[in-house]
Amino acid sequence: MAHRGMAFRVCFSTRRAGRKIIWKYSSRLLTGKIVALTPANDLFSSKYVVAVVAARPLEGVSKAPPEVDLFFAHPEDMDFDPLKQWVMIEACSGYYEAHRHTMTALQKLSSERFPLSNHICGLDTQIDVPEYITSKPKMDFRAFAPVAIDSRQELLFDVIEQLESAPLKHLNRYQQDAMRHMLANKVAIRKCAVEILLSSSPHIPTALDQLLTHVADFEPNYIRLGGRSNNLRVAARTLFSMKENKPMPNLQNALLSKARQNHTALVTDIIQNTLEGFYRQSADRSGMAFVLHGLLTEEQLNNLEVGSNQWMSYNNAESSPDPFTAWLGRQAQEFKDLYSEEQYSAKIYDCDQDYEMLMEIEAEQAPDADEWESLKGRFVEFHDAFPFFVRGTRTLPPQTMERYLSFRDLWEIPYDHRGAVYKELHNRLVRIVRAGLQKKLKIYMLVSKTLQIGKFEYDYEILKTAKVIRMTTTGLSKYRGLVSALKPRIVIIEEAAEVFEAPVAVACFESLQHLILVGDHKQLKGHCAVHDLAGEPYFLDVSMFQRLVQNDFPFVMLKEQRRRAPEIRRLLAPIYDDLRDHSSVSKHEPVPGMGDVRSFFVTHNWPEVDDSLTSKVNEIEALLVYELYCYLCANGVPSQKITILTFYNGQRKKIRKMLMDNEITKFQDPTVVTVDSYQGEENDIVILSLVRSKEIPATSIGFLAVDNGVCVALSRARRGLYIFGKARHLVAASELWRPILTIMKAGSGGNPPIGYGIPVTCQHGTITIMRNIGD
Repeated sequence: MAHRGMAFRVCFSTRRAGRKIIWKYSSRLLTGKIVALTPANDLFSSKYVVAVVAARPLEGVSKAPPEVDLFFAHPEDMDFDPLKQWVMIEACSGYYEAHRHTMTALQKLSSERFPLSNHICGLDTQIDVPEYITSKPKMDFRAFAPVAIDSRQELLFDVIEQLESAPLKHLNRYQQDAMRHMLANKVAIRKCAVEILLSSSPHIPTALDQLLTHVADFEPNYIRLGGRSNNLRVAARTLFSMKENKPMPNLQNALLSKARQNHTALVTDIIQNTLEGFYRQSADRSGMAFVLHGLLTEEQLNNLEVGSNQWMSYNNAESSPDPFTAWLGRQAQEFKDLYSEEQYSAKIYDCDQDYEMLMEIEAEQAPDADEWESLKGRFVEFHDAFPFFVRGTRTLPPQTMERYLSFRDLWEIPYDHRGAVYKELHNRLVRIVRAGLQKKLKIYMLVSKTLQIGKFEYDYEILKTAKVIRMTTTGLSKYRGLVSALKPRIVIIEEAAEVFEAPVAVACFESLQHLILVGDHKQLKGHCAVHDLAGEPYFLDVSMFQRLVQNDFPFVMLKEQRRRAPEIRRLLAPIYDDLRDHSSVSKHEPVPGMGDVRSFFVTHNWPEVDDSLTSKVNEIEALLVYELYCYLCANGVPSQKITILTFYNGQRKKIRKMLMDNEITKFQDPTVVTVDSYQGEENDIVILSLVRSKEIPATSIGFLAVDNGVCVALSRARRGLYIFGKARHLVAASELWRPILTIMKAGSGGNPPIGYGIPVTCQHGTITIMRNIGD
């Protein structure tokens, strides 16, 4: 019975999955996932209920059988009978919890004034300066000063009249244009070719926590709202940490204290009254639940116990059995769960996603940092109330049943009718308790909501002191009521081209005066959980960023890149035709063991196959990728400086298994990820496995034909990019790969960086062509 709501812990079997699941790396039943349950004897023919995963503690799902906590969608759906078996299915496409928060926020937005709608909806390109700048045009530019200045000394410039003379000279002209555009327009779009940021650092990752560390250099008064952080500097500024380290403010007429009292009283009422006889079953007499809920009299239970003791004496029993066990005889069957360890297949279901990514997804759904993995609250077990059940009982006429239940001594009921009587008692008890619990659950939901509002009152007092609040778009939808109360004037959305329109619209609070969208619509779009909603006629896969740019909305683009070596950057010319290099990128150190080879395409004819989950795998290519990784590590490249990228989850699993089976590399925590999960990230060295090689049909290259994905794949590396694929197939099938491979064939020196083997250089300068497995 948690503050978030009343959850129900269910045990389940993974036998239908056909494999053992490695829960630590599995996205199955993540917090916030939606499930549907149907009685095992119905199988969705007439009844099902919907629930949401409330928590998935690893110690719970690692049990045999596994356990998971569920929130039922409606109180009337709640069913607690531990003898009842259900079939549970999970919605694998999409992530319900994130969508739920967004849809709820949109409902609220529909009753509010929508600021900036003339620009966002009406595409009005005549954009004014934000109102807060008009009323107070002088802004402090200390953060942009080329050298450190006294933190107490303001560097004020009128951004309306003096913006051209503001201290931005250390920025290049594209960055200066971007700054002026963002400050002078209440709706500003900044296109970043492959994550170019407004920093002079040569390699700036775009993860929000890392971005916050740069913000902290000039504005330490920030707070991270929602989720968790592995960055120690940022972790100290999470809302949870701030609440832990600050005394609670003394608020007049605050809801929280009274809400906690109501919650405690309600929990006590449910346990002592509604669940009486269940919760204390181990301490009370067996069958007391029937008496407490008016189904049997005290006299009937006493007579049942007397008869049971006589039965024990007659049969020389060593210990007193449950009175119903003696009364039912062979009709009573002890209730045991039907799941055992040997039912699980030995075949391993490999990891679905990176562990840290899964933890961040789950943490984003918890209201507090201490609840991101498991629920906190009072746990009540039900199973002792029903130690056994009966099978194959006959159906008795209602009049006969009522007559039997009126007997003062239940031992007078004919033996072969007792099973039916017990089953009727059990069913009536379940109905009574279920009805009472459903009624209390409705009240519990209201109390939980009041508790949350009470917590928000104190959260508001802390958040209102911050100048910058960081959150994901999911977090924004989830905490929209709280954030809206802060009346924010400025919203900046990073990776805006990857965010659907709805979460951005949710950010348009009534107080909003300035919306800044930063992104690159040539990289990956957001993924529509319902494929039919992407493209015509709905176009839900189109971000607000992309829609505005395609409708000639004013924007600025940064064109000087500070990440990748020139040999890697030139591969992006077919995508970004005017991308230039900052002087710093020519100073990247060479890759140990690779000589002066910064990029190379290893072409081959190795066959692809489908794996058991209809993904694509190229085993020989995977082996070469594995061997190149091991070679680079042996030459002194730290494993954390290498990322293995692939477009297919099947190939990712194959390569990762090879690395985890190696006694050396398995302890290096190798990074093996799919392209669509690596947007916004980067690394020194990227090994890219393209997988596809089947030439029939000629255009069959799957994900490799998606230009946005190709853009991401080719733009992650700083010092070295090494690609494995079938070049001839790509040239024939793709309008984008054709010019990319033409650039590689032309080369930048004497030897084109493409061939059937990759040249590697030992520490003595000897060059070896790595062409086959074992080279």
